[in-house]
Formats: sequence, C-alpha cells, structure tokens
Amino acid sequence: MIYNYARRYTGPIDTVVFDWAGTIVDFGSFAPTQVLVDAFAGFGIGITLAEARGPMGLAKWDHIHALGQVPAIAARWRAKYGRDMGRGDVDAVYEAFMPLQVAKVGQYSAPIPGALEAVAALRVRGIRIGSCSGYPRVVMNELIKIAAESGYTPDCVIATDDLKPGGRPGPWMALACMIETGSRDVAACVKVDDTVPGIEEGLAAGMWTVGLSASGNEAGLSWDEWTALSPEAQAARCRPAEDKLRRAGSHYVIRTVAELPAVIAEIEARLARGERP
Repeated sequence: MIYNYARRYTGPIDTVVFDWAGTIVDFGSFAPTQVLVDAFAGFGIGITLAEARGPMGLAKWDHIHALGQVPAIAARWRAKYGRDMGRGDVDAVYEAFMPLQVAKVGQYSAPIPGALEAVAALRVRGIRIGSCSGYPRVVMNELIKIAAESGYTPDCVIATDDLKPGGRPGPWMALACMIETGSRDVAACVKVDDTVPGIEEGLAAGMWTVGLSASGNEAGLSWDEWTALSPEAQAARCRPAEDKLRRAGSHYVIRTVAELPAVIAEIEARLARGERP
C-alpha cells in the first residue's frame, strides 16, 4: 500500500470542539473551583479558589489528586491527618465532591455572553459542534439539561469518564468528538478551551486550538467583575492568561468565544493556502 504523505486538507472547518465551564457556560469557571473548595473544607482542609484553579482542565479525580500534591495543601493535610494524602483519601474527597458538584453545577452555569450567538454563527456555516469536559458523566447529564434550557445543544457531549484511556491532556475526548461529528480531517477541527490541559488536548489530537483569556479559569472573574474593570485593567488581567495559553502552544488566544467566528475565517484562509495545525 502506498500512502500519499504530501496530501493536504484545504477545505473548511467542519467541527469545533468546545470545553464547557469557562468556555461556553460559567464565565469565571466557578462551578468546579468553588465546589472543590467546599469538598476539601468537608475534610477540615482549607484551600483557596486560586489553589483550586491550579490543575483546572484535568478530570476531577486527577484534579483532586494534583491538589493533594501542591506543597502548601499537602502540608495542611499532613498537619490534620499525620500522613500524606493517599489514593484512598483522593477517593474519599472525590466521593464527597461528586454530589456537591451535581447539586451546584446549575448555580454557575449561565451561558457566557456572546457564546450562543457565536455557536449559531458557526452552525450557519455548516460547522458541527462537539463538546467535552473534565466533568464526569453524572455531572454532564445535569449540565446538558440546564444548557438546553438556555438554548445550547451541542451535537455531541463527551465526559471525562466516557473513555477508558482517560481525559486531558490526552487527545481522546477531542478525537471522540471528531468521530461523533463525522469530521473529515483533524485539520478541519478546532478545539476551544480556557485551560492549558484543554489546549494540550487539542494539540495532541492534531487540531487547531483557540485559548480564552478573559472567560474561564485563568482570569477567574465573574462577568460582573470583568465588566466592572476599565479597558486597561481588563488588558492587564488577561495578559498572564494570554502568555500562559500561548506558551502551551495555542494557535490563537482570544478573550471569549464571542470572537471565535472571525478566527474560524482566518483558519480557513490558512487551510486554503495549504497550512496545517
């Protein structure tokens, strides 16, 4: 069999794979972070929102495990329990976290301003909408219902525990979206995310990637907090997030998904010139 390695996909984007919290819903990505703070508090361990945000994008068990390895949090755990946080402890925090997350996910899951309009603009162009998340399926089932009531119904939803290989930063959820939507080429797919593991996921899948610097985990502000800032303060708040997402390899960094349609047009122009992700 002879393979044509010179072949280049030069057609349009046919699939965009969105993250959920901080990307399409929950402007400041508070649903996962605040509930993690609450879950650790149930074990007598205080963690801050900033600490909870550190490993964002990972599957939630992995996220809790990563928090337990943070030196300051590990020290608090040892002071409380006289030992390091082990896998059984991670299991216990995760089991406490899950019902809290299911119960509270709706409190923080309003659509990000401009997100529904951006998705509608993509659909007009014939682009299919994939989605994946660090949330497990039991949380996603609740979030899917809430999002549908607001008008967001992606073509596929992949939860972090749907696939045996695992979640981010591996490529599996993004590639599963590609399969579900029937995309013709990884170069015809764009992964949009507010976290470094989410960008790494898209890159590992061979897709174009777009990072978000104002909405989501890196800036960590509510919509009201964001809009209360001056343009200069907004730029200063976004700058560390922009730098972090670019260092992770993101092809583009924009503030919110409201800006995405223009980026899609630019990517399609690059594809027409024979460029690849």
